Amino acid sequence: MGKKGKRDKKGKGAEKTLAKMEKKVSRRAKQEEEDLEALIAEFQISDAKKTQVIESSCPPPSPRLNCSLCAHPERDELILFGGEYFNGQKTYLYNDLYIYHIRKNSWTKLDIPNPPPRRCAHQAAVVPTAGGQLWIFGGEFASPNGEQFYHYKDLWVLHLATRTWEQIKAPGGPSGRSGHRMVVCKRQLIIFGGFHESARDFIYYNDVYTFNLDSFTWSKLAPAGMGPAPRSGCQMTPTPEGNIIIYGGYSKQRIKKDVDKGILHTDMFLLKAEGAGKEEDRWSWSRLSPSGVKPTPRSGFSMAAAPNNRCLLFGGVHDEEDEESIEGNFFNDIYFYDIGKNRWFPAQLKGPKSEKRKRRRGRQAGAEAAGEEELQLPPPQGPLEIVKEVVAEDGTVMTIKQVIPGAAEDKDRSGSEEEEEEEEGGALGQPVEPCPRSSAMVAVKHGVLYVYGGMFEVGDRLVTLSDLHSIDLHRMEQWKVLLEMDPKTQEWLEESESDEEEEDEVEGAEGGEEEEESSEEESEDEEGEQQHPAVQPGENQAQYVARTEQYWLRLARSHMGPEAKDKKVLKVAHAMAKTFYEDPIQMS
Repeated sequence: MGKKGKRDKKGKGAEKTLAKMEKKVSRRAKQEEEDLEALIAEFQISDAKKTQVIESSCPPPSPRLNCSLCAHPERDELILFGGEYFNGQKTYLYNDLYIYHIRKNSWTKLDIPNPPPRRCAHQAAVVPTAGGQLWIFGGEFASPNGEQFYHYKDLWVLHLATRTWEQIKAPGGPSGRSGHRMVVCKRQLIIFGGFHESARDFIYYNDVYTFNLDSFTWSKLAPAGMGPAPRSGCQMTPTPEGNIIIYGGYSKQRIKKDVDKGILHTDMFLLKAEGAGKEEDRWSWSRLSPSGVKPTPRSGFSMAAAPNNRCLLFGGVHDEEDEESIEGNFFNDIYFYDIGKNRWFPAQLKGPKSEKRKRRRGRQAGAEAAGEEELQLPPPQGPLEIVKEVVAEDGTVMTIKQVIPGAAEDKDRSGSEEEEEEEEGGALGQPVEPCPRSSAMVAVKHGVLYVYGGMFEVGDRLVTLSDLHSIDLHRMEQWKVLLEMDPKTQEWLEESESDEEEEDEVEGAEGGEEEEESSEEESEDEEGEQQHPAVQPGENQAQYVARTEQYWLRLARSHMGPEAKDKKVLKVAHAMAKTFYEDPIQMS
């Protein structure tokens, strides 16, 4: 009884604290939102001039973040709505609607009268009712300077058959928020978490609401048990039994005045519906302890339902913070969660089957003729990190880190298949997989995963992507590029002071590389001639750097000493590898 009483007390205390914080944030945000309401009203007046539905073929959507991408429930189409774009000085918000035609690999734009106001970081879900419906809840609107925010609490439905927007006005719904998650589960929309932010304060939520798609009524759930801590950007997946799975997410904690600390959540919970079928379902939280290989800690990942009673997680970013800066490590890997087995595992690309068969037959024939024994394969290796650098038109060097997962410990493929895949990876032909990113938009249709856009950062510069890739989740052979984008063409505007600081940083980095290269030459003179890994025929610079990275890392570490920071060692190692690729004689 004592322990239970303490838990109840703690829970009530947390509820009171949350209520106080919500009132505080609400008061401070009220003035901001009143200012922005006038701007939103101007946009709505402009939208009200639309009187008829216009569908037109168009180029792909402009780069944008935090839009929604959903698969049409009946057609071979993807539906993209809203989003935001920041060019370094100004924030743009959208409420346009695009349709991607999967079979034709083409886009059309749908102008429909009376759409929802411009927004980003909302949630969208589709249901097959009456020819298909797209439901949208919440999100945010930002001022052009990105310093003021308006958080929506409205609910909209797009009737896909009649191409009409309708706002559903029902009392008792969630408060205004963005970064929440919403799924469809047994004729209900279920909403969890999210955050509300003003210029000075923020609050994260862990409440749960349901919206009944038959009665058009809201209900706030009060599940039993200890649930997840408040968060946004988590993974939310419905199960066939009508339960909900929550994984990960992100929140901030105020350490002291004007100092916040980001928190990456890696825990997992089950929200279980008990007494299903009765007038009032009872719900309860329980903590899950999955087996297998869990995703590495990250935020900004994307999630989608996958075939075979699984859900998937794609990409994301892990921010490394120190006293002076934050550097993000971006990902482009896929993890599957098997709902029935409560097990995580990383996806492994198999490569095209036709190529494998040819190589296997050729190798078997050669081995039989020579009477050779089968070679032992090297042990499975850990994740491989490939770092690519592109130089924008303004001279900014953009470093893209790409993480290729290592072999899973429990895979049951034959040795010959592993060898073939390693040869394909070793060849390192021009990669077609999406570059590492966070906040990508994903959707699954007919067992195919589509990944659109996302972002990565270079210092203070944000690169917003608008490319489109796909991969068959049944075969898991290889990615397909449906739409390419060159990050170097991205517009980025900033103040002159920022420009000068970035130039100083780039110049300093280049000078550091030269110093390390010269010290390397001096030490090599002392040690005698050293054989560096040779450049293979037809190998480009990025392929060479990726293949020989471990060698150059060891060499750089030996010169710089154990006290040097890993990021600096990695930078110097890549500089050495690139220098050797360009001029082997100089490095030798």
